[in-house]
Amino acid sequence: MTIRDVAKLAKASPSSVSNALTGKRPVSDTTRRRVQAAVKKLGYNPNMLARSLVNRRSNTIGVVTFGLEYFGPSRTLAGIERQADEFGYSLLLHLLHTSNDTNVIAALNGLTARRVDGVIWAVPEIGENHSWITGELLRRLPPIVFLSMAPRPNLTVVAIDNRAGAAMAVRHLVEQGRTKIGLISGPLEWWEARERKAGWREGLKSAGLAASERLTVEGDWSPESGEVALRRLLERRPDVDGLFVANDQMALGALRVAREVHRRVPEDLAIAGFDNIPESAYFPPSLTTVSHPLMDLGRIAVRKLLTSIEGRQDRSSIPEVLRPALIIRESA
Repeated sequence: MTIRDVAKLAKASPSSVSNALTGKRPVSDTTRRRVQAAVKKLGYNPNMLARSLVNRRSNTIGVVTFGLEYFGPSRTLAGIERQADEFGYSLLLHLLHTSNDTNVIAALNGLTARRVDGVIWAVPEIGENHSWITGELLRRLPPIVFLSMAPRPNLTVVAIDNRAGAAMAVRHLVEQGRTKIGLISGPLEWWEARERKAGWREGLKSAGLAASERLTVEGDWSPESGEVALRRLLERRPDVDGLFVANDQMALGALRVAREVHRRVPEDLAIAGFDNIPESAYFPPSLTTVSHPLMDLGRIAVRKLLTSIEGRQDRSSIPEVLRPALIIRESA
């Protein structure tokens, strides 16, 4: 069975069939559906080894990631996998076991040795774990797209606008009449946690409210740390009437403490989270939260990488920052 047989049945040219299977060039949705139906009916399996020899490509993307136990990294990886699969690419996954893993260069060399066409660096920026990035090293590597880090010159970066999302949540709390709005932040060595704290500050500043450090407690993204953080905050500032929590899991812990100390939510304490995890709609009460397009983050990363692999743009590009949305529920 050859690609010409598929083309004949799908009533398309062989080049259109190839583009539909590889994503090398865009084709219409109608053509793609016809090709997929013909492939299924004929049981066509492309010879990937032969294709890689002709194209000098492996049709494989290397993905380096960390923290799959967290909602954000795992959801982003799902978006990467789905988009890569749609374009006929497979993934070669390298999981770092710590945020400051010193085997970064070994991981990149290993992916390069396996002839990946490009790399998606899906490791959140934590502390100094991106200090390995230098122009000299990048020139020796295949194209790389970076996720969840501060934009840098000459790097292709795709990220969520964490600062805007946090400010959005705080402004909503202000609109509900809250004037003493606390913050439970994520671990501040994470770039995303610092951005969400900055958004909390901006939201208060825009309303003419003070962003006192006495209103902030640092958590570690876990529900347990949300519990501990709210207890500390109430001891320090019992008059707090609003709370922005930097992720939904910590917000779950905060909600539990609010019930235990008989703070009614939202009457006495309005709470907003961040992430819009699937369970947040079922929290008691359901959680107002910030939804960010993590699946899209992964999909866009793949498309940008393939564009770079095809040589259709310079490797340095304007960072793409995705805007989140506020989901209003019962807690605020």
